[in-house]
Amino acid sequence: MDRLWLLVFLGGFVIQGVQHVWGIEIFTKSEVEAVNGTSVKLTCTFSSTEPVSLQTASVIWDFRSITADIYERILYYQEVPYPIEEGLFNGHVQWSGDIKRKDASITLNNVRPAFNGTYFCQVTNPPDVHANIGETVLRVVDKVTLSEISLLGAIVGGSCVVILVFLGVFVAVRMYKKRNKENDIEMRVEEYRNKQPTVW
Repeated sequence: MDRLWLLVFLGGFVIQGVQHVWGIEIFTKSEVEAVNGTSVKLTCTFSSTEPVSLQTASVIWDFRSITADIYERILYYQEVPYPIEEGLFNGHVQWSGDIKRKDASITLNNVRPAFNGTYFCQVTNPPDVHANIGETVLRVVDKVTLSEISLLGAIVGGSCVVILVFLGVFVAVRMYKKRNKENDIEMRVEEYRNKQPTVW
């Protein structure tokens, strides 16, 4: 009898442990590039084994700079977004997601070189609380101005003109030499014919 109760107890413990296995999968782009002064969207989507609602799901976005191994909270979402209101990202972070569609994306406006680094997206949807962390590396590059584009076009155009001129001269010289060589051959043949003795 005692052995039966022990088996029932252990069986219930094992079944209970199996039943409470939860998980969320998070999907992000590994690397994103943005031009200095523009806006860029950092995509973060997720899947959950539980129904998703505004009341249950929450999102955290953190940032780690390439110059300092320090994590900085830039946005928290729970029914409504709470972007950071001080520091480097104040006024730059905008919620672009839709929790009902399992979208936890954000947009960074007027990006700066200081925004270079890794961005982390975390999502919980109780009882789904165990999940991987999405990571996206942002690279902010300098934009090319119209004057620089015009200058580059002028340089490339000028180079093409010079190349075409040299090519034309080269072809003309080759043709001139070939023509002179043909004339020289004809003159030699004519001289050879004139030197031949006349047979009577």
